[in-house]
Order: sequence, then C-alpha cells, then structure tokens
Amino acid sequence: MMTDTMTAAPETGIFTRDQVEILSARKGEPGWLLDARMRAHGAFADAPMPSTRLEDWRYTDIKKALKLDAFSFAEERGPASAAGFAPGLTTLMDEAGESAATLVQVDASVVLRELPEELAAQGVIFTSLEIAIQQHPELVQRFLGTGVTPEDGKFAAMNESLWTGGAFLYVPRDVQVEAPFRVYRWIGEGGTAAFGRTLVVAEQGAKVAVVETLGSDDFSRQALSVGEAEIFADEGATAIYTSVQRYGRGVIHLSTDRLMAGRDAKITTLYATFGADLARADVQCRLRAPGSHVDMLGLYIADGTQHFDNQTLQDHLAPHASSNLLFKGALNDAGRSVFRGLIRVHPKAQRTDAYQTNRNLILSDKARADSLPNLEIQADDVRCSHAATVGQLDEEEVFYLLSRGIPKAEAVRLVVFGFFGEVLEQLPLEGVKQELLRVVERKLDASR
Repeated sequence: MMTDTMTAAPETGIFTRDQVEILSARKGEPGWLLDARMRAHGAFADAPMPSTRLEDWRYTDIKKALKLDAFSFAEERGPASAAGFAPGLTTLMDEAGESAATLVQVDASVVLRELPEELAAQGVIFTSLEIAIQQHPELVQRFLGTGVTPEDGKFAAMNESLWTGGAFLYVPRDVQVEAPFRVYRWIGEGGTAAFGRTLVVAEQGAKVAVVETLGSDDFSRQALSVGEAEIFADEGATAIYTSVQRYGRGVIHLSTDRLMAGRDAKITTLYATFGADLARADVQCRLRAPGSHVDMLGLYIADGTQHFDNQTLQDHLAPHASSNLLFKGALNDAGRSVFRGLIRVHPKAQRTDAYQTNRNLILSDKARADSLPNLEIQADDVRCSHAATVGQLDEEEVFYLLSRGIPKAEAVRLVVFGFFGEVLEQLPLEGVKQELLRVVERKLDASR
C-alpha cells in the first residue's frame, strides 16, 4: 500500500489552535472537553491534506476540490420558531412523517428542540450536545469521542476540535420508542463551514430510531459540512439511524460515523445521498460482543458532476456476530461514485457471518462507478463474502415496459425504483421508506 509522505502544512485560514481555545472558552466548557478539542486540533494540524497517493483517497481528489482558507465559520444563532426558518428548511420538515421529537441545527447552533413530556418522564434525553455537556457531563464524557477519535483522519479530527451545537440522544434501559427522533442540520449560506456532531446512546434493552436530514439551498460559493456521528447500542438494544443528505449544489460534505454494537444488540443504518457537489462518508461498525448484528444500507443518486465516495468497514471483534452491507447507486450525466468496503474478522471472532454488496446502475455514457470490496479474515470458522457490480440498465426490462405503452423516461424511472427496492425494504421504518421514495422520485425527475 502506498503512503503519503507529505508534511503537514502550517495553519491557514480560520481553523487555528487559538480559535479552538476561543470557542471552548466562549461556551464555558469543562476542562476535559477543552483537552479533547486541543488534542484533536493537534491531530488535524499535523495531518496533511489527503491526496490521491493515499489508497483511501485514490479516487477522490479532496486537495483539488477543497481550499480550507476560503471559509468563515458558520454563524451562531439564538433560539427560533419554525415560522422563522428558511423556506428550504421548512420544506424538509414539512415533508417528514411522524416523529417522537425534533431538534434543528441551523449553521453553528441548535435553534429548536421539542421533546414530549412523556418521553422526558421516562428518562429520555434529547437536546443539543452543548447543553448535554453542561447538564449531564458524566454521561456524555463516558461516550463522546470513544467511537470516533482524532486518529480517524484529518476531517474527523477537524470536527472533534471545532464542532458546535450537536445532537445528543440518550434512551435509558428498556425504554422503547417506536417513532423516529428527527434531527435537521441546515447550512444557511455559501462561504461558511459548519461542524455538526451526533451522539446516540441506547442502553440495555432500549429501542430507538433517528432520522438525520441535512440540507441547504444551492450556493455559488462553496460551503463545507464536516459531520460526525457515534451510535452506541448496549446489550439487547436496537438502534436505527438514517442519514438523508440533501444539501444543495456548492456544498462539500465529509462525515465520519462509528456504530458500536454490544451483546445481542442490533444496529441498522441507511445512508441516502442525493445532494452536494462532493460527499464522502467514512462509516465503520464494530461488533464488540457475541450476538451483535449490524445492517449497513446505502443508496445514492448522482447526476451532473456530483461525486459520492463511501468508505465502509465491518469490524468483527467478537465471535458469533453478524453483519450485512448493501449499498446501491444510480449514476446519470457525469455523476461518479466510489465504494471501498472491508470486512475485517479478528482472530478470536469465530463463527462470524458477514456479507458485503455494492451495486451500481449506469444511466449515461459519461457516468462512472469504482467499487472495491475487500475481505481481511484472521479466523478459520467464518462465512464471509463480497460482491460488486457496475452495469447499464437492463434493456429487456426497459423494452418490456415500452412494449406496454410506457414512455421511455417513465420506464427508466420504474426500473431504477425497482433497483432501490431491495435496499429500502430492509429499513424497518415504513414511514421513512415512503419519504425516501418521494425523494428518489424527485431526484430522478430532475435528472431527466
């Protein structure tokens, strides 16, 4: 494997050590959090900007796409009502179905939080991460930064040093909430950088679902979103996390997510990627105890010159655990996708059952998909497999629909809907499935 021998560049722009200290002091943060921010900033400053000489970045030239000295910090805002939100944000919220509770972050601040009293009475905590650190410091400190660390890459370290607002959801033991918690993150203007962070903790026997929707208008000046999510499911817990990325054009979105599954826990994630000029997700699940199971689902539609990069790891640390990954994408115009996945089975993780599939549907002669699934097996009693396909539309399916009088554009749309059906049917949230089908339909209509 090739390595990048570049040295770190000196601090430029606004992302400096002094700014981290100012941010922490302004928010009155405890010493342990300032120490964590400073450690992360050191890792960020020391790490060179990733280049295509690095294996993980070979197909995504972030050095060319992103100039860090071109941004200002996203604005900090006070509490607001939904009536004062940007029309685009209002539309995202209006299109959503049922919810257990709602949290909205606009630029650098959480501006709205709604939690029903009956959930609060059961011990559920749903608030900004900033407030949670003030009101529940020991609980937050126990989990924050233990899933994602500054060593997880330059942009993970960047988020951990500069995040603001954030979402914190805690569901106590044996509390089960069927409706999804809704988190919205909105960027208000180009030329700014926003750092969202989400921490979800489901204690033993708990059940929780989270839908996080990211959005903005289209911008003529580039905007930057650097996100991070840590999802913890304790023994016997069930956690469902859905990320719906609908940023406008002009946005670069980089995220680092970690899923931590305990004994007999189940985590299901779905990453739906529709927006931004360039989006890259680094998603890793860690199966840390016997009986744990993780389903990692993904769907994406790229058109124009959009570039989507998904990096995944199914990390099997314990025996008798299982995981399944299914990512599917449709690529139109000059859209491009990159998928690099790894199933890693550690020496003691016997009786692992793990699968990984990435399938890509090419809708134009200029679109491109690169798919690189991998296995790293260090145990001898396992069932593991991977598969990847990149192909054109099935002409027989299209012809069948044309022969029944369906126009070609509609026939193509129906074939793509069927292509994504295998992903959506595995999401155990019926209302969210229907929402995503509507988003897929609009995206396909816009791509015609």
